[in-house]
Amino acid sequence: MRLTVGAASFPVVTSVFPRRYGCRRGPASLGPVSGDNPGHPGDRLGLPAAGTGSVAGLGRRFLALVVDWLVCLLVATGVDLDRVYGPSLVLLVEQTLLVGLLGFSIGHRLLGLVVARLDAAPVGLWRALVRAFLLCLAIPAVIMDRDSRGLHDQAAGTVVVRR
Repeated sequence: MRLTVGAASFPVVTSVFPRRYGCRRGPASLGPVSGDNPGHPGDRLGLPAAGTGSVAGLGRRFLALVVDWLVCLLVATGVDLDRVYGPSLVLLVEQTLLVGLLGFSIGHRLLGLVVARLDAAPVGLWRALVRAFLLCLAIPAVIMDRDSRGLHDQAAGTVVVRR
């Protein structure tokens, strides 16, 4: 796209950062560059931009995981499980049972989040187990798509949204 002023023509430089970070794409007078507006996270999934049902932010999700990890550390220490694999095993069980049956873990509940399937059905134990196993591997959870869904959520067909 080019901006023409009088006889001169200039290329329109767009921001490298997505709109959700508060950066504009192109000059304010031109608005967003057509075909280059990705929308908000969850837009492709039909979720609202803000409020209940919108995709949860990374900070909230990370804090929920920290809360869950601390709870799992306490349980693993109290039950005297292996120091290396014990907390991960407790996290796997906690995430599978609570997310599969209730739709949220302890950390999710405290921070107002819920794990939902894209087809609005209950998550179920099988999908929760796949999601929890990939979450325990850590790397799939940090590889995300445009909708801020990690590979663990993509594999399970779920998304973490605000309650």
